Amino acid sequence: MRKKYSRAIGLATVLSLAFSLTACGGNNAVNNGNGTKTEETGAANAGQKIKIKIYAQHFDDDTSKPFDYAVEELKKEMPEVEIVLDEAVQDGYQKLKTFAATGNMPDIYETDWTTLQTFAKSKNVELLDDHAATADFKAKLNTGNESRLIAPDGHIYAFPYTGIEFQLLFYNKEIFAKAGITEPIKTIDQLVEASQKIKAAGFTPLSIFAKEKWITSALYSGFATREDTKGFGPLETKGMSELTEPYLTAAKQIKTLEEAGLFDINATNTNYDQASSQFYQGKSAMFINGQWEIFSSTEKLGDKVDWMYWPAKDEATYENTKMYMNGAGAPGGFAVSPSSKNVDKAVEVASFIAQKYAEYKYTQLGSPIVATKVDKPMTGEVPAMMKRIATEVLPNVKGYANGLSSVQIKNALDDNTQNILVKGFSVEQFTDNMNRVLNKENK
Repeated sequence: MRKKYSRAIGLATVLSLAFSLTACGGNNAVNNGNGTKTEETGAANAGQKIKIKIYAQHFDDDTSKPFDYAVEELKKEMPEVEIVLDEAVQDGYQKLKTFAATGNMPDIYETDWTTLQTFAKSKNVELLDDHAATADFKAKLNTGNESRLIAPDGHIYAFPYTGIEFQLLFYNKEIFAKAGITEPIKTIDQLVEASQKIKAAGFTPLSIFAKEKWITSALYSGFATREDTKGFGPLETKGMSELTEPYLTAAKQIKTLEEAGLFDINATNTNYDQASSQFYQGKSAMFINGQWEIFSSTEKLGDKVDWMYWPAKDEATYENTKMYMNGAGAPGGFAVSPSSKNVDKAVEVASFIAQKYAEYKYTQLGSPIVATKVDKPMTGEVPAMMKRIATEVLPNVKGYANGLSSVQIKNALDDNTQNILVKGFSVEQFTDNMNRVLNKENK
């Protein structure tokens, strides 16, 4: 999940259905009576293709082109398979949870670690550990990406196509120059000062699609990782019942920036389309997204756009921690529903699609952040910002933030980091809400 909503769904309906997910979801595969699962072929008649339905992101060049490439490659490798695409909605996987709650899961779906944990409990995700396609995938995994494939519980639930991704602050160099801002911004105080200069020059300082809660958590993680290079990981330490100083400092920094006018007053009602449009049209000076944003921003803004490291409380902290990246290697990617009529084939297809998706991102988009090895050369033009990633960041990374496994702490962070962008929601409220959850979950 990361870019835009393509349609809305009723939240109340979704929540109601999600509560019944455990009861309603499950495995519809045929049981032969001795406990061994067998498969309906889905191709009852000779010559009939096996239809595999995939719920996947497919709404811009960064998502549609790799997927389409993978499907075309699949036609050569598995001509007996017909892919039926169901375009994913950018809604925090709520629609996918509705599918699970109503027993209407696609054969393959794209999702994240938080959702996979829920689906593992409700038996809506196929355990991939012992499938032959998984062994093949593991053999091709790029070193350092183990955490993207193997979950903290030791199981494999999905095939990733990216390596460990991270969030960046993008900025419009032309607006910075008009506002008289000296690059790079290294401290929170400098970011406050820049906000005031940008507003005085007639621009929105920073656009953020805070209607999606994950991006506000990413924002908070950016500042928290400057204070504790392990990011959110320590928040689920047993016995940790209250936010420690690094997380209190990060919360205070966001509030300071909110009060300084860094964010638009309607930030929490702004979706990806609206926020990115502001940035692409030169109405806002900065924008937050993952490094995958490089391709879209380069297309829209050319050499006007660049990215910066996350600011810190002072320049010494900035220099010491800037190579600890705001991103975690949590499991995720293409998972398979155990209710598929063709589970084994779906697993093969999911593995293949993930590998070819990675192949396109590497060869055509020049992204070195892919999960599996690619034996083909880069042929596409690599954006300047991605070249910075490849030559300046990746060889010098000191570490990545640790991911969260606790769904409850993750949900609390999503809710409260979104709220803290709202005028009148205090740091004390943020702290009290988080401490209540930490005290309960970390006993």
